[in-house]
Amino acid sequence: MSHRGPAPCGVYVHIPFCQSRCDYCAFVTYVGVDDLHERYCDAVVAEIESRSAEKDGPATSVFFGGGTPSRVDPLLLGRILEAIDRAPGCEVTIEVNPEDAAPERLAAFVRAGVTRMSVGIQSTAPHVLAGLGRVHRGDQVRSVAKAVASSGVSTWSMDLIVGSVEETDDDVIRSVNDLLDHEHAPPHVSAYLLSVEKGTPLSRDVNRHPDDDVLAERYELVDSLLEDRGYRWYEVSNWASDGHRCRHNQLYWSQGDYLGVGVAAHSHARGMRRWNVANLTTYLELVERGASPLLGFEELSEAQRAFESLSLALRTAEGVPIETIERPDDLEGFVERRGDRLVLTVAGRRMADAIARRLVVPGDSVEGVQGAG
Repeated sequence: MSHRGPAPCGVYVHIPFCQSRCDYCAFVTYVGVDDLHERYCDAVVAEIESRSAEKDGPATSVFFGGGTPSRVDPLLLGRILEAIDRAPGCEVTIEVNPEDAAPERLAAFVRAGVTRMSVGIQSTAPHVLAGLGRVHRGDQVRSVAKAVASSGVSTWSMDLIVGSVEETDDDVIRSVNDLLDHEHAPPHVSAYLLSVEKGTPLSRDVNRHPDDDVLAERYELVDSLLEDRGYRWYEVSNWASDGHRCRHNQLYWSQGDYLGVGVAAHSHARGMRRWNVANLTTYLELVERGASPLLGFEELSEAQRAFESLSLALRTAEGVPIETIERPDDLEGFVERRGDRLVLTVAGRRMADAIARRLVVPGDSVEGVQGAG
């Protein structure tokens, strides 16, 4: 008789602290409040303990995002991990900034329970990094890669952001080569197209907004460079060597359940989405007096869940059933048939949102039920 492991169930921990704020970032982050690290981690532990009944079984993946989780003392992150009921072999990812990648610090994160790191390189061209508001140097990439590869993690990733107006095709090629042309090349690469988010310094300067045609060309360039090196795309912005896909992100893309803890963190369980307050002071005060940090929730209808499931699947290399895309023959060059499924081509991946509007979901769409705490 065969025995399956625990059902996939994730935990997302938001760490909102940063050394400085990048020009493109719209996440809930704070600069200059490092004195709150311990207090915040204590609050996150308290929230985890108060919400333990929301999880169906032990976590199969944990993801520390932000913000800059690597800015926090490894012992504090370890304290949070100890509060999370984890399944054997649980994947534990931490986002790392290059300036925090001292070998002894990374090794301390591994001792605390981290099994995977995601390093935000973004670019190795100095003028591109300056335009993005990043503070690290591009020539750090090899020493950072060596430190991560030697830290004891079982897998790891480096991330790029492409498409800024300061960037050229040669800059992209050089950045990819800098990531991969050495003995400690990452087994996973994420490459995100620069997006303009409301309220950011980037959004306020129209002369710095990326051009859609340039973004499309850069995406195809990155895909070609990575495919030539043996990396295979498995989601629109993610490429990996065999066996190195991110388990936690795959949970998101399969519409799995996850518990989000910390300021502004979002959760999902069986079609119910909920989110915490997005102000750090308010979050701390609520949790410390034993109150819920819940700000709001949304219950999706069956039709909404079905559409969301298809939209997420469309972005992956597994694709969607043929019958779920309206008039697929009209999308020649943007989708290709693989068995009984349709998968986006590299050109189609650039238009994933537009193609998602052609998805066919049985039944009528019904508005979700929303509320606030």
